[in-house]
Amino acid sequence: MRLMTLSDTLTVSAQVQPLDLEQLRIKGVTILVCNRPDAESQDQPTVEELALTAQRLGIDIVSIPFRSGEQTAEQVTEFAELLNSAQAAGKKVHAYCRTGNRSTCLWAAASVSNGAPVGQVVAKAKECGFDVAESIKPYSGDFPLNATVKTIVDSAKPSYDIVIVGAGSGGIAVASSLLKRQRGLRIALVDPAQEHYYQPGWTMVGGGVFSAAQTQRNMRDLIPQGVSWIQQSVVGFMPQENTVQLDNGQSLHYQQLIVAPGLVLDWDGVKGLKESLGKNGVTSNYSYKHAPYTWELVKGLKKGRAIFTQPPMPIKCAGAPQKALYLSADHWYRSGALQNINIDFYNAGAVLFGVAAYVPALQSYIDKYRAKLHFKYTLVEVDGEKQRAYFKSSDPASEGEVICEEFDMLHVCPPQKAPDFVAKSVLADAAGWLDVDQFTLQQKQFANVWGLGDVTNAPNAKTMAAVRKQAPVVAENVISAMQQRTLEAGYDGYGSCPLTVERGKIVLAEFGYGGKLLPSFPVSLLNGAKATRTAWILKKDILPGVYWHAMLKGREWLAKPKSLKSLRP
Repeated sequence: MRLMTLSDTLTVSAQVQPLDLEQLRIKGVTILVCNRPDAESQDQPTVEELALTAQRLGIDIVSIPFRSGEQTAEQVTEFAELLNSAQAAGKKVHAYCRTGNRSTCLWAAASVSNGAPVGQVVAKAKECGFDVAESIKPYSGDFPLNATVKTIVDSAKPSYDIVIVGAGSGGIAVASSLLKRQRGLRIALVDPAQEHYYQPGWTMVGGGVFSAAQTQRNMRDLIPQGVSWIQQSVVGFMPQENTVQLDNGQSLHYQQLIVAPGLVLDWDGVKGLKESLGKNGVTSNYSYKHAPYTWELVKGLKKGRAIFTQPPMPIKCAGAPQKALYLSADHWYRSGALQNINIDFYNAGAVLFGVAAYVPALQSYIDKYRAKLHFKYTLVEVDGEKQRAYFKSSDPASEGEVICEEFDMLHVCPPQKAPDFVAKSVLADAAGWLDVDQFTLQQKQFANVWGLGDVTNAPNAKTMAAVRKQAPVVAENVISAMQQRTLEAGYDGYGSCPLTVERGKIVLAEFGYGGKLLPSFPVSLLNGAKATRTAWILKKDILPGVYWHAMLKGREWLAKPKSLKSLRP
């Protein structure tokens, strides 16, 4: 349990558990204040349950519960009187709620109502990572207009044990994994997004298997208990000062920093693409908004030409562009329309798939669907109204040549890049990706900075399966660094790409650094070199549940870190 000190009399924390009470007793706490209503969450002990242990330890419990943002003047007065009497008697008080925010807001209001300097109160709360401005308004007079107060507050930096940039799959998973290893860590998770998406499901949306709604959750429901969710955008890093800069002008101070914002889909990287998406037959499964349109187009196309594209690497899930091809072609095959539809796959790369062991199985489906492969061609322009796509050749024999192809349906995988606030920072390599050691995922220049997920320059496939393996490695190594222990956890480059070659069958590609095959299951159970029904069941029925209920909650099934010593050359 992480204690935050607000005064000589008071400490606050996130939810207290019965086992934490012994630690509080050792710290000299004799009064425990609950600022959280019972039954807010299933794993929350009641005040009565805590009282059974507290009474034995000589700790009195006072209940002043309220929902976030709903403290009353009576509660402020009650808490102020409690703190005054405790201070006079030389007693120590500890208050708790879900994250420590409500308890801090109540303290701030009580302190200011008692005449404490506004600037000092707000700055102290800010150092603990909490904004108490709204809570003290009834007691703070001209606080928002006072320049002296503003200077004091602006000089304070919210301080956390760990700041995580990005609340995607990597950010939430590593936060949960960290708390699994050490409860009470002061963690800030920075992300302005209100919604969270299971992006591997978008291929299935485009194939008519999932609905878009199945891939979406409210972000607030996924933030781990005890983690402070800061709904701001990051604009820069100052690693020499251990701070992260936010778009509201504030900065966060950290001991350890984990950078996991994912990558950016560069829709502007192809001329005319953004203006064409969602109409005139132009779609992309890389977009939550447009994946359903893919399925509409597939169902509606009875004859004509369908083009699927793949940009230069790196991209997230390199198999996704051709997954769209396979599922679309399978529908046309089953409906009898395929004989009237011509399929083309324009790939900026030189091969169908980067790991040779899986190519024969994939090629058999390319042949089945009579798809034409065009390597070393990059989509550079889309004219949606005329339904024309322009491709530039990188083949030495025709380098720089631009060809125009007409289409009835165009599925586009956009070019991708790191976010600007990473690419333009001192944490990035020459190409703009976060520069990390590929085994420890530690940033190469700053020892207390770590990378996770698609934003790093580690030479692994950018897949959800990779993030699932990386999160425990980063969590293990961050804890080791905080405790000044030698790093022992390593990431072997594992990535997985369930290639949906037809409705009901998948080629499950699993591999690590250098294309080394890393199967999770015995060949007798799941042969990754060929399409199987078992792999389809895994992707469709099992993996979404693993994501929502295991990975994001720190349950590291089949994701134990490798020994770093075994991976180093």
